Amino acid sequence: MVQKVIDELVDLQSAEKLLLYAQDLLGIALDKAREVKGFLARWKTIITKLEMVPSCLENLSSHPCFSKNTLCNEYLQAILKTLEEANDLAEMCGKENYRGRLRMQSDLDALSGKLDLNFRDCEILFKTGILGEVAVNSTTEPEVSTRELLTRLQIGHLEAKHKALDGVLEIMQEDEKKVSDVLGRSNIAALVQLLTATCQRIREKTVTVIFNLVGCECFDGWLVEEGVLPPLIRLVENGSAVGKEKATISLQMLSVSVETARSIVEHNGVRPLIEVCQTSDPVTQAAAACTLKNLSAVPEVRKCLAEEGTIKVMINLLDCGILSESKDSAANCLQNLTSTNNNLRKLVISEGGIPSLLTYLDASLPRDSAVGALRNLVGSVSVDNLISVDFIPRLVKVLKSGSLNAQKAAASAICRVCSSIEMKKMIGEAGCISLLVKMLEAKSESAKEIATQAISSLMTLPQNCREVKQDIKAVPSLVQLLDPSPQNTAKTYAVSCLVLISSSKKCKKLMISYGAIGYLQKLSDMDVPGTKKLLERLERRKFKILFSRK
Repeated sequence: MVQKVIDELVDLQSAEKLLLYAQDLLGIALDKAREVKGFLARWKTIITKLEMVPSCLENLSSHPCFSKNTLCNEYLQAILKTLEEANDLAEMCGKENYRGRLRMQSDLDALSGKLDLNFRDCEILFKTGILGEVAVNSTTEPEVSTRELLTRLQIGHLEAKHKALDGVLEIMQEDEKKVSDVLGRSNIAALVQLLTATCQRIREKTVTVIFNLVGCECFDGWLVEEGVLPPLIRLVENGSAVGKEKATISLQMLSVSVETARSIVEHNGVRPLIEVCQTSDPVTQAAAACTLKNLSAVPEVRKCLAEEGTIKVMINLLDCGILSESKDSAANCLQNLTSTNNNLRKLVISEGGIPSLLTYLDASLPRDSAVGALRNLVGSVSVDNLISVDFIPRLVKVLKSGSLNAQKAAASAICRVCSSIEMKKMIGEAGCISLLVKMLEAKSESAKEIATQAISSLMTLPQNCREVKQDIKAVPSLVQLLDPSPQNTAKTYAVSCLVLISSSKKCKKLMISYGAIGYLQKLSDMDVPGTKKLLERLERRKFKILFSRK
């Protein structure tokens, strides 16, 4: 009967009539509640809250836009439904028709919670100022309808929020900025709460809205602070295909922040991401792999990632990943995991990481991440094993056609494997020296440093030293690297290289002609190893030349 009256009043769009009916029903409910003899503690709490309703209704009805605002009607509907429930429960308790004490206790607790929700909704209506704004003509103020929809996400029953979500998504499809421009932190909090709704469709729509908002620095911070990570992780774990995809991509974008990456691990997000890498569609799989890559960039969580089985899954992605993005993220993740931890390097090697990385390297242009991962691993592998997997020809390929970062990683790998005469000989015979000398002309200081270091390591073998002497670009480039400026980090290795070829008259003559003595005189004050020895040899040569001319 009460619901029928409510429906009739709503159809008439009369807030005044709804208000009068609510006041009457409140009086009836209070009278019945005060007569109840059982569950006294619970009813005492409910009566206290019912006695607060008149103040709430008075504040609402005193607003200038009370009769013009549909939100007022909807709010009064919610109040009426709560009062109807209070009336029914008071009547049942008065007749001691409990239908079970535990069930009645649960119903009374739920009623108390609904009253709290009604009070909170009333507070939101006033705090947001939406009551006055919604009364404005939406054709002249389009942002008002957006604000109203966002407010509806915070108040009322679940079905009303569901309809509001549809409206928000529709506006976002037309112009996402219309929503982001008026979005507040309270709206973010409401969206995060809706991620835990029991209805799957509501969760899907909510995560779609959040997915569209992620990426804006302001919203990312609010989302994390309002607790978005746990429900997103649960969606990755148990959501529908749509929910899983949107949640995973949202985590991918959020995990760029180091603090957020730590929080994802702390909220047990690694295992669900690993499962997605093994079972989901290509797009979601790529997003999960990228998220794990982002997590692996944080040193303190790498051990946790390894314990959850990330290494084996990343190697499997290198072999079987569908999208190139998945494979590149896997290689990058392995690079991060093996950057500092020797135990993790051994684990990657034992799981077959090197053959998988090399196969990935062969299948595409040299990837920086794959070369970087191999650079981290080669120091823990025997020379025989590196020879058996044709590691040196792969390095040559990278030095020839890879990006500058890939070339730097390859040069660094050479430095790490130059521990044996056999390996130095193979690297020299493969043609790496001329490619490293070419790197000395790079604009990057770090590239020149690592190339010079690699050349210095290789030149301890006489035949490699001869090849450097024969390269017409070697001496001029090495002399330029004697520049004493702080930006030049290759000068120590350059001195080492030039000392090794300074026994050659031709090389000494070239060094002098390119100004090596002037550089060395400045370096001698900086205690760079080998400087004084090289300077003495060049000055002796210079004096001989001058004497012979005289």
